[in-house]
Amino acid sequence: MQSVARALNLLEALNRRAWSSVDELYKDTGLPKPTIVRMLRTLINGGYAAKDPRQNGYRVTPRVQSLSCGFHGDPLVVEAARPWAIALTRELKWPTGIAILDGEGVTIRFSTIPDSPISPFHASLNMQLSLFASGLGLAYYAFCPEVEREMLLAMVADKERALLESREPGWLDWRVQEARERGYATRDPRAEPRNSSTIAVPIMVGDRVTATIGLTFFRKAVGAEDAARYVAALRRTARAVEEQILRLGEVADQAPPEAIAATSTIRSAAG
Repeated sequence: MQSVARALNLLEALNRRAWSSVDELYKDTGLPKPTIVRMLRTLINGGYAAKDPRQNGYRVTPRVQSLSCGFHGDPLVVEAARPWAIALTRELKWPTGIAILDGEGVTIRFSTIPDSPISPFHASLNMQLSLFASGLGLAYYAFCPEVEREMLLAMVADKERALLESREPGWLDWRVQEARERGYATRDPRAEPRNSSTIAVPIMVGDRVTATIGLTFFRKAVGAEDAARYVAALRRTARAVEEQILRLGEVADQAPPEAIAATSTIRSAAG
């Protein structure tokens, strides 16, 4: 079981870049380099990875798409947010991510990296992020009801507890307070990769955070004025998604499933 988990972890890390060296995969996974090399050989033999000496690295192959062919459907919020996220990236060029709560963290369920000409990442879809250190995670944790925050804090995994222990006392409380005062969350500057950052806001349904939406960019390319513009655009987008969710909810209450699907498709195309 441990070998399978390691192989899947390596495959996810490999999928985040166009090409990855053994050193990069070691930093991403923490696996011993000899283990990484053996697993890469297995993935190559299985047709899931390829090596190119000219690039001095490894990449995934189209066969990895077969691993997701059994997955069907996304939460309503992801479907509602999809066209708005694409529109935001077309406007600002940087990639947008939609994340939902998933166990002890948040997982990116939609990304516009393919639509961005200047993305800091090769891929982020289905990547699980920290509730406390990531912008998308903190946008959930800081804006969910206090009773939910207490529950999440009590059930976080060892990795998140280790993060809290490595920070100064009161670090998380300060992060939450700052996010709530500003109305948005940011990635912890000490979290990797440090050359990029994320600004994120919650998507609310009543007092509940149903998802978070964030914009990722290179730190050196964005000044304070640009960041303020991005925050305003994210808030505008979040409000549009919230309204879309309410409209889709009204359709769900009044129409059969085939009508809901048709309405969602038409609205997505219009967006």
